[in-house]
Amino acid sequence: MSGNIAVITARGGSKRIPKKNIRPFCGVPIIAYSIRAALESGLFDIVMVSTDDEEIADIAGKYGAEIPFFRSAANSDDHATTEDAVTEVLEKYREQGRTFDVTCCIYPTAPFITGKKLQEAYRILTAESCDTVFPVVRFSFPPQRGLYLTDGSLKPVEPDAYMMRSQDLMPVYHDSGQFYFYRVVTFLRTGSTIENARGIPVDDLEVQDIDTLTDWEMAEIKYRILHKNDLPEAHF
Repeated sequence: MSGNIAVITARGGSKRIPKKNIRPFCGVPIIAYSIRAALESGLFDIVMVSTDDEEIADIAGKYGAEIPFFRSAANSDDHATTEDAVTEVLEKYREQGRTFDVTCCIYPTAPFITGKKLQEAYRILTAESCDTVFPVVRFSFPPQRGLYLTDGSLKPVEPDAYMMRSQDLMPVYHDSGQFYFYRVVTFLRTGSTIENARGIPVDDLEVQDIDTLTDWEMAEIKYRILHKNDLPEAHF
C-alpha cells in the first residue's frame, strides 16, 4: 500500500525559546498552523507529528495530527537532522507494512504555510520530472555584492559584481524553511531534500526564521499584516 504522508518534525527541548513548538502564536499553539495546512490541503493519507515530547504529542493530537509512535532518543538530540527524523518515520511505517510514494516534511514553526501552498508544490512535483519541491524567498540584497569583514578589513565577496547595479545581477534565493515535498524512493536512496529540486518563490512577508523571541515577535507582526482582521483564534 502506498500514498502520501505529511511528517511534522517537532522535537522537545528547545533552549532559546522554551516550548517553542507549542508556544502560542497569535493565540494558537504554533504547531497547529502546520497541522491545519496539511489537513486542509487534502493531499495526505496520514498527517503525523514526529516528536519525543508528550506535551507536544497531546496538543498535536487535539488539532488532528496522528502520533503513532514517539521519536527515538538518537534522533531527538541537537545533532539529529530533519532527514534523520523523516527517515526514522518512514522506516517505522515500513516495518508496519506501510510505504509511501510522496512525503512532505513540514516544520512546526511555520505559520505562513497554507493548504493552497502545499497543493501548488504537490502539483509541481507530480507534473514535472523533479524529485523535490520547496518554497524559496529572494535575498532582499544581492549577496554577490556582499562584504567579508576580517580583522576590521572589508573585502567584497565577488569583486567583479560589487560595482554592478542590483538589477543587473541574477536574483538569488534561499530556502524559506517551511516545508519540503519529495519522492520517497529518491529521498531514501540519496538522503537529500535538494535532489533534482524545484523552488516556489514566496514573498518575504510570508517568511520568518524563528530562532529568538525577537524573531517570534516579527513573525506575529507579519502574520497580523497578512491577515488583519482574520486572525486565527476564530478559526481553530
